[in-house]
Amino acid sequence: MERWLKVAGAVGLDDLELANFPIVERGIRTLRDFKKGENILTIPRSALWTVEHAYADSLLGPALRSVRPSLSVDDTLATYILFVRSRESEYNGPRSHVTALPKSYSSSIFFTEDELNVCAGTSLYVVTKHLERQIENDYKGLVMRLLGQYRDLFPLDKFTIEDYKWALCTVWSRAMDFELADGNSIRLLAPFTDMLNHSSEIKQCHVYDVSSGNLSVLAGKDYEIGDQIFINYGRIPNDRLLRLYGFVIPDNPNDSYDLVLSTHPDAPFFEQKQKLWVLAGLDSVSTISLTIANPLPKSVLRYLRIQRLGELDLAMVALKQIDAADEKISDSNEVEVLRFLIESICHRLENFGTQLERLEEKLADGVYSLGGNAWAAAHVSLGEQQVLRLAKNSAEDLLAAVESG
Repeated sequence: MERWLKVAGAVGLDDLELANFPIVERGIRTLRDFKKGENILTIPRSALWTVEHAYADSLLGPALRSVRPSLSVDDTLATYILFVRSRESEYNGPRSHVTALPKSYSSSIFFTEDELNVCAGTSLYVVTKHLERQIENDYKGLVMRLLGQYRDLFPLDKFTIEDYKWALCTVWSRAMDFELADGNSIRLLAPFTDMLNHSSEIKQCHVYDVSSGNLSVLAGKDYEIGDQIFINYGRIPNDRLLRLYGFVIPDNPNDSYDLVLSTHPDAPFFEQKQKLWVLAGLDSVSTISLTIANPLPKSVLRYLRIQRLGELDLAMVALKQIDAADEKISDSNEVEVLRFLIESICHRLENFGTQLERLEEKLADGVYSLGGNAWAAAHVSLGEQQVLRLAKNSAEDLLAAVESG
């Protein structure tokens, strides 16, 4: 792979090497010192995996262009990777990258039922179950719309649903996303660069040059010879880290819980409330992230204050032009909102497969193999339960303040 990249114009490979490290296993090690901000590695546009390159391929492109509507970005990239892997000749450079990719992934879609049940009640559990169904349906659609139409290009024994899941996880765990100045975005895979592991101790240090189309990695900190080079994947909670990248960070400061608040259109005064939600930057169905840093965002109270408005409260809001989002409407409304919220959080906590204290005991006793799937799932559940308990405590404090006058 490195030889191909050098011929393609990659810069910096002579100062780096692939290596195995404790816990994270494979990563990239530096062979010389680097100062923070110094350019470490540049991968040229011609070596990147992009949708544009997939469509430009003389064999794959015409097949992709025949599909209407077009495949999603992830499906296009996944198909591109599997196509290159399946070729017995040509594509030697890109195929050398595919050969270097992991043979399997530890993303949650590959968990056994017992492993996934460790995080029952979490958003990861719900999303993973949904993804399993979606992947199956998407694969059937891919066979019908593309793979089955071009059997000579896509031999189905090399494009099974397991192959498709592997390719999707390759894209999810290794792709980089960049917002462009024109409002569009690009998703790409950069060979060799995709071996870099995550560290929250550095800021984002990988950049995409729109003019050249090249991908570069800068030193996020000072490095000495033998150090592992890192990039920052972003502020990502454990549920998403495990779903997309196949790992978790114990005591992740970015852990969160996605609280979904919804109101049925047949609910009383729905139209009036919908207008108030819109004014508050919300909708009748709103997903709000509760975090360790902010376990009870103001937007939760904004939503629920509007949801619990009765006829008299609505009239008062209209008459006095009260901001129903940011201000307490009345003591009775605020008490109703907070009691409902506390009850809802308690119900959600009860639905977790294993309660917080028991999870902590199991982790401390080594019941779950360190670094294994069940261990990772336990940390996801732990983080979400901690966030919900913080939210419950905040709501209880607010309720006590209102009731005490």
